[in-house]
Amino acid sequence: MSLKSDFENGIVVLGAGNVATHLSIALSKAGFFIKCIYSKTTESAKELALKVDSLYTNELSQIPDKADLYIIAVKDEIIEEMIKHLDLKYGMIVHTAGSISIDIFENQFKNYGVFYPLQTFSKSRKINFSNIPICIEASNKQLESKLLNLANCLTNSVSLINSEKRKMLHLSAVFACNFANHMYSAATEILDQSGVSFDLLKPLIIETVQKAIDSNPIKAQTGPAVRNDKNVIQKHLEMLKDNPEFEKIYRFVSESIFILNQKKGKK
Repeated sequence: MSLKSDFENGIVVLGAGNVATHLSIALSKAGFFIKCIYSKTTESAKELALKVDSLYTNELSQIPDKADLYIIAVKDEIIEEMIKHLDLKYGMIVHTAGSISIDIFENQFKNYGVFYPLQTFSKSRKINFSNIPICIEASNKQLESKLLNLANCLTNSVSLINSEKRKMLHLSAVFACNFANHMYSAATEILDQSGVSFDLLKPLIIETVQKAIDSNPIKAQTGPAVRNDKNVIQKHLEMLKDNPEFEKIYRFVSESIFILNQKKGKK
């Protein structure tokens, strides 16, 4: 029996946002039949459906009830409410959230799990799905095997990770992605006030990220905070006196860098 036969009745994607868009397109390109796209707005559902040659609807009651897999790829805060309104007698159901436990499906479905792609997605950016880690969790071994096989059709990086570990992974991703990007935003604001282009920082950002990838980020740390250069730190704080929110971040992060490196240096 081929892998495709496990999903020959199609896949329904609930959502049409960033994750849903990239995942639907990746599944379609891998040869899987996207049976229907659901979104609360018809325009969003139609836009994605046209990309994957699928039916679409903005009514949960109208989604096909005999698909093999239902993928919930919506904002975390509406997953639970959506599940309450799903009456499925057939197929498997998963969500794509990093911070939501698999237990959210308990007592309502038999075959359920998590299909979590660890990446930052934007509709406007093309992305190589084959490099994206996908984290799998399932309610039983049979479903686990099917989800692993499905994920292996999309990427070279597939892991079995339970809900507690996935939550920690999601938390670390917020630091590595969302918080890091906020620092770039802060840097842009500071430069804009002086009429300096953010482009000058791009080679530095690329090298910093590459060093973190190639080695231990803690060992790669440089700058006045890790050296505890109080003179430079104080000058920077004075320069930020008209930007109290950035001054607070600078002070707090500098202290955190120093403390973390001191702890690691003693090991």
